Amino acid sequence: MSHAPAAAVPAPHDPYAPLRIASFRWFVASILAMAMGAQIQGLVVAWQMYAITHDPLALGMVGLAEAVPFIAFALYAGHLADVLDRRRVALFALLVLFVCAVALAVASFFFIARGHSGPGIRWAIYGVIVVCGGARSFLLPARNALGADLVPRPLYPSAVAWRTGIWQVAAVSGPALGGVFYAWLGATASYAIAAALMATSLVTVVNIRIAPRPAVVRSETLIESVRAGLAFLWTRPIFMGAITLDLLAVLFGGAVAILPIFAQEILHVGPQGLGALRAAPAVGAVLMSGILALRPPPGRVGRTFLTAVGLFGVFTIAFGLSRWFWLSLAMLAAGGAADMLSVYFRGTLMQVLAPSGMLGRISAINQIFIGSSNEIGAFESGAAAKLLGAVPSVVAGGVVTIVVTIVTAWRAPALARLDRLEHQEPS
Repeated sequence: MSHAPAAAVPAPHDPYAPLRIASFRWFVASILAMAMGAQIQGLVVAWQMYAITHDPLALGMVGLAEAVPFIAFALYAGHLADVLDRRRVALFALLVLFVCAVALAVASFFFIARGHSGPGIRWAIYGVIVVCGGARSFLLPARNALGADLVPRPLYPSAVAWRTGIWQVAAVSGPALGGVFYAWLGATASYAIAAALMATSLVTVVNIRIAPRPAVVRSETLIESVRAGLAFLWTRPIFMGAITLDLLAVLFGGAVAILPIFAQEILHVGPQGLGALRAAPAVGAVLMSGILALRPPPGRVGRTFLTAVGLFGVFTIAFGLSRWFWLSLAMLAAGGAADMLSVYFRGTLMQVLAPSGMLGRISAINQIFIGSSNEIGAFESGAAAKLLGAVPSVVAGGVVTIVVTIVTAWRAPALARLDRLEHQEPS
């Protein structure tokens, strides 16, 4: 009598498996501290700059000042993340960000607080932001690649959910605390708190313990190394479609850069209200990341991803038309939840897709797309608000996002058909 072999019983999903690794806990603690500091600093810079200039384009220039070096150094930074010690690269970048926060605190104390707000101090702030953008350009590929070195490959989806969720927790608390600190303590103390958080992030990265990576000896030049990363991505149309859609959606659909205009002139809620508005997208993102972290990786991810980006456009339109503070908060939170699905999808696909030795370059190429959408999107928002007005520019951006989503679903059918986040062979 023959017996059919028993079907293998899949192991139950353990959502906390990445957090059982000590170095991964230090890693996400570093993300939390750095992101909180950056969010507090970003809010204070935005509010202070608008208070000085009352010019929407000045807010856009802050984004452009960060975007130019962020994109300019990205490919070289990705190359370094693949050939050098990733932890040391991250430590150097965090040290530069700490110095930048201290510089903003000093400038605020000695100049702005004493009424010196002429073009010189504004250009000095832009200069510090340029350095911040360069430091972030080296930090992100090194940190993303380092995160993949800390956990086994089967834990990548859960690890990405925890990493992005922790970042979103900082994105919730950072702007809210930044608004409160600015209102109660002033700009100088707020910058000092941001500097302290950057220092904390440095300490947590020092505590990460990881086996040394084998020495990388390559005969290829920098250009050849970067070209290899681009060629690798070009054979993965699903990933290219995902990051291109994400770029265009956030480039045209984002409204974060001009939130000071909504807070002061449309909703009349002051710096505390600005902090809440800046935090609202992250509130929705944290709720969504909790769902993603505690549940097994979802199926039908391609269709879910496209739907989420389209809904992001819908919620952006609703925010632009709202005249009620609580409705505006709700629409920003809903947009943040939709955006979190996109971030999770793209981040997990990147780590599943790329071998460890190429992850720095792939992450750098990805950050060019995302840096273009976030920072250049901030400039686009400021310029559009100056030309069209704040409300028409936000509504138009939401409409463009919806149209781009529909076109992507039509032009990239493989992305729409993608069922699960797993290794993708070139097609």
